[in-house]
Amino acid sequence: MLSGKNPLRGEDLLEVRDQAKRGPFETSRRNLIVGGAVMVTAFGLVKESLSYQANPGGGAAPDGNNQGETDMNMITTKDGTKIYFKDWGTGSTVVFSHGWPLNADAWDAQMLFLGQKGYRVIAHDRRGHGRSSQPWTGYNNDTFADDLATLIETLDLKNVTLVAHSMGGGEIARYVGRHGTKRLAKMVFIGAVPPLMLKTEKNLGGLPLSVFDGIRSGIAGNRAQFYKDVSAPFFGYNKPDAKVSLGVQEEFWRLGMQSSIIGSYECVKAFSEDDFTEDLKKIDVPTLFIHGEADQIVPVNDASVLAAKLVKGAKLKLIPGAPHGLCTTHADLINADLLAFLRV
Repeated sequence: MLSGKNPLRGEDLLEVRDQAKRGPFETSRRNLIVGGAVMVTAFGLVKESLSYQANPGGGAAPDGNNQGETDMNMITTKDGTKIYFKDWGTGSTVVFSHGWPLNADAWDAQMLFLGQKGYRVIAHDRRGHGRSSQPWTGYNNDTFADDLATLIETLDLKNVTLVAHSMGGGEIARYVGRHGTKRLAKMVFIGAVPPLMLKTEKNLGGLPLSVFDGIRSGIAGNRAQFYKDVSAPFFGYNKPDAKVSLGVQEEFWRLGMQSSIIGSYECVKAFSEDDFTEDLKKIDVPTLFIHGEADQIVPVNDASVLAAKLVKGAKLKLIPGAPHGLCTTHADLINADLLAFLRV
């Protein structure tokens, strides 16, 4: 019933009649149009606000193609490749270089720990890996080192501690060889490949080329299965007394499959055949080498044991029973070693 206190006016009755003719679809359609206009206006205001924050001085916004430009945690290298990076915390800066075929997420245990201890922690996805671009070319240590230099220079990082695992060790060694140590405070190599993995006349303790040809065949043939298979020796899970974590193995597989097949394939040559001897000799900042004595991927005696002798004043720590993936399996120990070295 209609209330006598609030009778409908004539124009109100006409509106009710018109709505009845239009039906519920037309009414909803009208509301959507009005609501959509409001949303477009709001989005425009937000976009304008974000644009101003990114370019408060006004003028044309960056076009996204300039070397060193940052865009949503991306930098652009000199060949136009986009490199993704994570940048957490404040304080003294630690920059991480990941191993093959992973990405920056492989450092989560170390980045969380050091970030909570008051450090600024940064890790990037190497080109062809993770969230970075997947170009066809550039999978060599000179380019990797230059990509790292672009990151460091774009963020204007100083007094940096570089920390690298496995293949990343070659990247940071070559960084020093090409760019020096003027922006560095310290360096840490963990289970790293330098000075040289391949067996040669001058490196008789290295691994034969057939080993690396086998890796390339596994990648080209069925890399999904290959990554599952290699995860066992990577973490030492093929040992009789190993405490296997399927979650850790699945994470290794997931990160590996985020890499491009061309990137993971070409990186085999980069980490196995490059000689980093002369790069290591140029290091003149405090340096720590950490390596697992049970490493089945990068044999310790032909890697960190030799590399530490090439860096003046370097310290070497060998961890009994630790596998190649010791940043995960022995995270508490690695974290403690890193913190102690950073605080010296």
